[in-house]
Amino acid sequence: MAVEVQTIHVDTPHNKQILHAVKILEKGGVIVYPTDTIYGLAADIHRKDAVEKIIKIKNVSRHKMMSLIFSDLKTIGDWVHVPTHVYRVMRRVLPGKYTFILPVSKAVPKSLVEKRRTLGIRVPDNEVSRRLAEALGRPLLSTSVPKTEDDFFTDPLEIAERYRYDIDLILDAGLMPNLPSTVVDFTSDPPSIIREGAGDIDALFKY
Repeated sequence: MAVEVQTIHVDTPHNKQILHAVKILEKGGVIVYPTDTIYGLAADIHRKDAVEKIIKIKNVSRHKMMSLIFSDLKTIGDWVHVPTHVYRVMRRVLPGKYTFILPVSKAVPKSLVEKRRTLGIRVPDNEVSRRLAEALGRPLLSTSVPKTEDDFFTDPLEIAERYRYDIDLILDAGLMPNLPSTVVDFTSDPPSIIREGAGDIDALFKY
C-alpha cells in the first residue's frame, strides 16, 4: 500500500494525528515527521523489524550514526551517559537544533549498537517531534531521510514519491530548510564539532 500523507501544523499538531502516528510506530511502522531542522525518518527503538526497515531505506550499515529524539531532558540519562558539565550545556541550549553524541547505556538494544557505543541525542525545538516521543513513552529512533550524502529532502511530496512503498506515514508540514542540526561529539575532551549545522556553535561553549 502506498504511503499515507497527512498535513500537520508544526506548532499546534492535532492530538489525533500524534496518536495515529504512534500507533503505526508501535506496530513496527516507519514514519517521516518534521523536526526543527529537516524531515526525520523514525521508528520505535524497541521494534527490531522497524529498525531493520530504516537500515534498508538508508542503505547503510546498522552501525551508522542514528539519533534518539526526546520530548525533554528528564529521561535522557536512562539511555546515555551524560556527564554533569554536558547536562549543563543541554539545559542551556535544548530544545534546540543540536545533536549531542554520547555513550549509550544498557537501555539501548544491543542489536542497534553492536560495534558502536554512541548515539546522537536530540530534543528538537518542534512540537510535533516532542509530542511523538512523549506519546510513545520512549525516544524515537531517528535519522535523516536519504537523498544524497550531503543533501536532504525539503519537500515531503518528493519523499512520498521516492519512498511511497517503504514508509507508512508522512506528517507533511510543508517545505523545510535544507540545513540539519549541529552535531557535537561529547565523548572527546575537548568536545569536537562533527557537523556545523543550524545550531549556534558559540552557544555550546559558554560554560
